Amino acid sequence: MTPASSADAYFASALTGQPIMGVFRNLAPAHAVARATRAWDAGVRNVEIPVQSRDAMPTLRAVIDAARERGLDVGAGTVVSPEQLVEVQQAGAAYTVSPGLDPDVVRASAERSLPHLPGVATASEILAARRLGLHWVKAFPASVLGAAWIRAMRGPFPDQRFVVTGGMTIRVAQDFLDAGVSTVAIGDDFDDHESLAAVTALMARG
Repeated sequence: MTPASSADAYFASALTGQPIMGVFRNLAPAHAVARATRAWDAGVRNVEIPVQSRDAMPTLRAVIDAARERGLDVGAGTVVSPEQLVEVQQAGAAYTVSPGLDPDVVRASAERSLPHLPGVATASEILAARRLGLHWVKAFPASVLGAAWIRAMRGPFPDQRFVVTGGMTIRVAQDFLDAGVSTVAIGDDFDDHESLAAVTALMARG
């Protein structure tokens, strides 16, 4: 068994049939909980709180507490070291997300039975992820890579599963879904009534 095989199983269960997820960076706890609540009410099950600094930990804990009442998981994003893994897992994070691919973080995550979604931006990084057993990855920054990059990568890697983050909005989500991504991660759209309605409609289509 590869170090990250259980991560693939987790994300296949959590993200299949979930075209949208929420990523809420640099928000106060109350704002993040309110945004997450709107996402959950729209049918979005997966929410990630980036923790690029320890100042974000109270927000992560607040959203985890709110999600627990609904029986939902919350992930911790911008996890770039094994030390961070310990802190976010103790806070109750169900999975972690990184902007890049660090084998040490992947292995430490597997040792802690904490599913990890690494970031990739090249074919070489996809190959490295696959060697570690990861067939679910995050394409970042997706707004720079573009939907055409996803189509190109799915040529040599047809079984690779992509979550796209970085500059994504509901307006471009369908382009990336049509290109073959599994899930598009958005943020500010959950604070806009029209965009939130579009998210709700997309989630209803499944």
